[in-house]
Amino acid sequence: MSEGKLSFKEMCAKFEVTPRTLRYYEYIELLNPERVGRSRFYGARECARMTLILRGRKFGFQLEELRQWLLIYDKEGTDAQMHVFIDMADRKLIELFEQQKQLAETIKELEELRKLTKNSLEN
Repeated sequence: MSEGKLSFKEMCAKFEVTPRTLRYYEYIELLNPERVGRSRFYGARECARMTLILRGRKFGFQLEELRQWLLIYDKEGTDAQMHVFIDMADRKLIELFEQQKQLAETIKELEELRKLTKNSLEN
Protein backbone atom coordinates (compact mmCIF):
# COMPACT_ATOMS: atom_id res chain seq x y z
CA MET A 1 0.00 0.00 0.00
CA SER A 2 1.13 3.57 -0.65
CA GLU A 3 2.39 5.54 2.36
CA GLY A 4 -0.46 7.22 4.27
CA LYS A 5 -3.15 6.06 1.87
CA LEU A 6 -6.08 3.74 2.30
CA SER A 7 -6.79 0.73 0.11
CA PHE A 8 -10.24 0.21 -1.40
CA LYS A 9 -11.17 -2.21 1.39
CA GLU A 10 -9.86 0.13 4.10
CA MET A 11 -11.80 3.05 2.62
CA CYS A 12 -15.02 1.02 2.69
CA ALA A 13 -14.39 0.05 6.31
CA LYS A 14 -13.41 3.54 7.46
CA PHE A 15 -16.56 5.16 6.05
CA GLU A 16 -18.85 2.16 6.52
CA VAL A 17 -19.91 2.05 2.88
CA THR A 18 -20.29 -0.88 0.55
CA PRO A 19 -17.83 -1.53 -2.27
CA ARG A 20 -20.69 -0.82 -4.67
CA THR A 21 -21.23 2.63 -3.13
CA LEU A 22 -17.54 3.48 -3.31
CA ARG A 23 -17.32 2.36 -6.94
CA TYR A 24 -20.43 4.39 -7.78
CA TYR A 25 -18.98 7.54 -6.19
CA GLU A 26 -15.91 7.05 -8.36
CA TYR A 27 -18.06 6.41 -11.44
CA ILE A 28 -19.96 9.70 -11.00
CA GLU A 29 -16.66 11.48 -10.31
CA LEU A 30 -17.19 12.34 -6.67
CA LEU A 31 -13.94 10.55 -5.87
CA ASN A 32 -10.78 10.10 -7.89
CA PRO A 33 -8.44 7.65 -6.16
CA GLU A 34 -4.86 7.04 -7.19
CA ARG A 35 -4.60 3.90 -9.27
CA VAL A 36 -1.68 1.53 -9.25
CA GLY A 37 -2.44 -1.28 -11.64
CA ARG A 38 -5.88 -2.51 -10.63
CA SER A 39 -5.53 -1.25 -7.05
CA ARG A 40 -6.98 2.02 -5.80
CA PHE A 41 -5.55 4.17 -3.04
CA TYR A 42 -7.27 7.01 -1.23
CA GLY A 43 -5.32 9.90 0.27
CA ALA A 44 -6.30 12.74 2.56
CA ARG A 45 -8.12 14.62 -0.24
CA GLU A 46 -10.36 11.67 -1.05
CA CYS A 47 -11.05 11.02 2.63
CA ALA A 48 -12.04 14.66 3.13
CA ARG A 49 -14.30 14.52 0.07
CA MET A 50 -15.90 11.30 1.34
CA THR A 51 -16.58 12.95 4.71
CA LEU A 52 -18.29 15.86 2.93
CA ILE A 53 -20.26 13.52 0.65
CA LEU A 54 -21.59 11.47 3.55
CA ARG A 55 -22.44 14.58 5.55
CA GLY A 56 -24.24 16.02 2.53
CA ARG A 57 -26.21 12.79 2.06
CA LYS A 58 -27.19 12.89 5.74
CA PHE A 59 -28.62 16.37 5.19
CA GLY A 60 -30.54 15.14 2.14
CA PHE A 61 -28.50 16.70 -0.67
CA GLN A 62 -28.58 14.91 -4.01
CA LEU A 63 -25.33 13.38 -5.27
CA GLU A 64 -25.33 15.66 -8.32
CA GLU A 65 -25.61 18.72 -6.07
CA LEU A 66 -22.65 17.45 -4.07
CA ARG A 67 -20.65 16.73 -7.22
CA GLN A 68 -21.23 20.26 -8.52
CA TRP A 69 -20.39 21.71 -5.11
CA LEU A 70 -17.11 19.79 -4.94
CA LEU A 71 -16.23 20.93 -8.47
CA ILE A 72 -16.59 24.55 -7.38
CA TYR A 73 -13.83 24.03 -4.82
CA ASP A 74 -11.57 22.54 -7.49
CA LYS A 75 -12.20 25.39 -9.94
CA GLU A 76 -12.90 28.47 -7.82
CA GLY A 77 -11.68 27.77 -4.29
CA THR A 78 -13.01 27.76 -0.78
CA ASP A 79 -14.84 31.13 -0.69
CA ALA A 80 -16.91 30.36 -3.78
CA GLN A 81 -17.68 26.92 -2.41
CA MET A 82 -18.83 28.36 0.93
CA HIS A 83 -21.15 30.84 -0.79
CA VAL A 84 -22.73 28.06 -2.82
CA PHE A 85 -23.05 25.92 0.30
CA ILE A 86 -24.96 28.70 2.07
CA ASP A 87 -27.42 28.82 -0.85
CA MET A 88 -27.74 25.02 -0.85
CA ALA A 89 -28.27 24.96 2.92
CA ASP A 90 -30.91 27.72 2.74
CA ARG A 91 -32.89 25.77 0.13
CA LYS A 92 -32.57 22.53 2.09
CA LEU A 93 -33.64 24.18 5.35
CA ILE A 94 -36.79 25.54 3.70
CA GLU A 95 -37.54 22.05 2.38
CA LEU A 96 -36.88 20.39 5.76
CA PHE A 97 -39.02 22.90 7.68
CA GLU A 98 -41.87 22.24 5.25
CA GLN A 99 -41.47 18.49 5.74
CA GLN A 100 -41.41 19.02 9.51
CA LYS A 101 -44.65 21.01 9.30
CA GLN A 102 -46.32 18.33 7.16
CA LEU A 103 -45.12 15.60 9.50
CA ALA A 104 -46.49 17.44 12.56
CA GLU A 105 -49.86 17.79 10.82
CA THR A 106 -49.89 14.11 9.89
CA ILE A 107 -49.03 13.08 13.45
CA LYS A 108 -51.82 15.27 14.81
CA GLU A 109 -54.37 13.81 12.37
CA LEU A 110 -53.30 10.26 13.18
CA GLU A 111 -53.52 10.89 16.92
CA GLU A 112 -57.03 12.33 16.50
CA LEU A 113 -58.17 9.41 14.36
CA ARG A 114 -56.69 6.93 16.85
CA LYS A 115 -58.48 8.70 19.71
CA LEU A 116 -61.82 8.64 17.84
CA THR A 117 -61.38 4.97 16.98
CA LYS A 118 -60.48 4.04 20.54
CA ASN A 119 -63.47 6.01 21.88
CA SER A 120 -65.84 4.23 19.49
CA LEU A 121 -64.58 0.85 20.74
CA GLU A 122 -65.15 1.84 24.35
CA ASN A 123 -68.73 3.02 23.77
